[in-house]
Amino acid sequence: MLRLIPPPLHRQLYRLAYSLRRHWLRLRGGRLYGCHIIARDGEGRLLMVRHSYGGGQWEFPGGGIGRGEGPEAAARREFAEELRCGLTGLRCLGTIEEPYLGATNVVHVFTGVADGEPRADGREVVEARFFLRDALPRPMSRKAAQRLAMLDG
Repeated sequence: MLRLIPPPLHRQLYRLAYSLRRHWLRLRGGRLYGCHIIARDGEGRLLMVRHSYGGGQWEFPGGGIGRGEGPEAAARREFAEELRCGLTGLRCLGTIEEPYLGATNVVHVFTGVADGEPRADGREVVEARFFLRDALPRPMSRKAAQRLAMLDG
């Protein structure tokens, strides 16, 4: 159904939903559950994405965990939805609890190897590229830097 919406309109809807969600969380608070994936390619480069909403910073892919969904299943689903490929060797690096717009964001951070060539969906993710560790793109989100520290142990 969502693929029937033209990509430019879909990107506008993501921006609108992001803005509404920010306002709702400031009013409501509560807890959110999500996941991020630090994916590598066969050469050890790290995959980063830019979303169609937010500040345009480079981040690691990820998203929300659905009701009744486990964190690993959510990580695989989000990666496949946003980047049209799978993951191998997926393992959890840990969990972070952080403030997010008046709510508490509980994020499970995973690492794994991209199984195929990731391609931005052109709707939620507008750019996806692999980068050498010592040549990560700017601007990079503060949260991406925190997740990267988890990879370092």
